[in-house]
Amino acid sequence: MTSTASHLPALKGGLLALLAAALFGVSTPLVQKLGLGLGPFTTSALLYAGAALVGALLRRPVEKEARLRRSDLPRLLAVALFGALIAPVAMAWGLQRSSGTGASLLLTLEALFTAVLAWRFYGETMDRRVWSALLLLLAGGITLVLDQGQGGGSQLWGLLAVLLATAAWGMDNSLSRALAERDPAQVVLAKALLGASATGGLAWLSGEALPGWGPALGLLAVGATGYGLSLRFYLLAQRAFGAARTGSVFAFAPFIGAALALALGDRSGGWGLLLGGGLMLAGVLVHLAESHEHEHAHEALEHEHAHTHDDGHHDHEHEPMPAGPHSHPHRHPALRHKHAHVPDLHHRHTH
Repeated sequence: MTSTASHLPALKGGLLALLAAALFGVSTPLVQKLGLGLGPFTTSALLYAGAALVGALLRRPVEKEARLRRSDLPRLLAVALFGALIAPVAMAWGLQRSSGTGASLLLTLEALFTAVLAWRFYGETMDRRVWSALLLLLAGGITLVLDQGQGGGSQLWGLLAVLLATAAWGMDNSLSRALAERDPAQVVLAKALLGASATGGLAWLSGEALPGWGPALGLLAVGATGYGLSLRFYLLAQRAFGAARTGSVFAFAPFIGAALALALGDRSGGWGLLLGGGLMLAGVLVHLAESHEHEHAHEALEHEHAHTHDDGHHDHEHEPMPAGPHSHPHRHPALRHKHAHVPDLHHRHTH
């Protein structure tokens, strides 16, 4: 392992989560603009149709990434229900009844839902540094929402719908943690196809109007980047970083979305935008600098996922030795050692 990777194991996962956040954050005000006059089911169907295209194009060969299994189907259905049906429909509905800045900023609370669920479901370590980062992000979100609240209560229902979307995506993030070992493009493709099929069918049954070519192509493009590529990077971050930390760093997405909304002409922000964004940035930096080290034991484990042989945990032999990341079923013997780590695939021990 390189010196940077060994001393700051959270850096790789944090940067992947930031990239996912940037792509998704940009998508929020664009969905509000492009979805104007469209039904929420139609908007969601187009977004996830775009995400499905990305999943299909980025699938890796079987020797590079682990395949989805039949046993993953129940979890995939639950992920699609929360993340590709409830959340985007609530988001699309709420965006048409609130400001782009306000809706973007409220998405900060997704990090809180994700972190608490990961802590309760998977027992992910939440030490003082992680709680401090999460509280900084939450404080930034509260500051931004309070700033938005000065504009009156006419946006209440729209913001409540966005809040429902954050809770649904928080559940989606926690459920998808168990799929982090699989090819992320396959996960994106399966989730997106399920979501686009369900919302497309609901759009037809409810009689929503068909979109024009311009908005349709725009939403497909936004779905490809903000929902397809973003989800792929999010899953890779969960693999390297754990669900709670990924969700917490991803909370920077609302600030990115709010900044773009302002650039597009939304003037609903005030003094709280700068202060809240600063608090959120501080929280992200605390995460990226995390270095958690102690002696820990690894139980014997057999699983399949993409890996390399320079990370201190994959020392099995190949003949010939493959170059770069590759995937195959492999076994880890029981091991006890000490090094800096985060709750990745190989460090899910309790404290």
